[in-house]
Amino acid sequence: MTLYFEEEGDLSLPLKCREIAKKVIESALDAVGCPYDAQLSLLLTMNTQIQEMNARFRDIEKPTDVLSFPMIEYPASGEFDFLEERDDCFDPETGELSLGDIVISKEKVIAQAKEYGHSILREYAFLIVHSILHLTGYDHIEEDERRIMEAKQDEIMEVLNIIR
Repeated sequence: MTLYFEEEGDLSLPLKCREIAKKVIESALDAVGCPYDAQLSLLLTMNTQIQEMNARFRDIEKPTDVLSFPMIEYPASGEFDFLEERDDCFDPETGELSLGDIVISKEKVIAQAKEYGHSILREYAFLIVHSILHLTGYDHIEEDERRIMEAKQDEIMEVLNIIR
């Protein structure tokens, strides 16, 4: 797996962010049954920057905790079979599946960890898991989808042994 990791802004999370992200991403991809080596980018940023992205891409004029930008539209959550016949989803140099991009607000990670009464590690890992599920076709708009996605999130967090 290739993780393109970038961090901007003055605030730092008190974590080994890149190492944790790799472990969480690998566990999440295993849990959804991704049969390919994959690549994605993760940007840790500040509220101001994520608010600009949220406004630009979602027409929402406020900061959010995480944004996910999937490269692939899946016919069903976590279904990868259709990719066998496509080559436009794979990096031609590495052969890795190009999943997309994740952007996380470091300020939101800290604030939400405090608000929900759990660790910064738990919040950071949860947001990555949530995004990986989006990057592999999961969603939470419909009630049935939400239940499936939440169960998968819980399963992955338990495997990682990162609990509330």
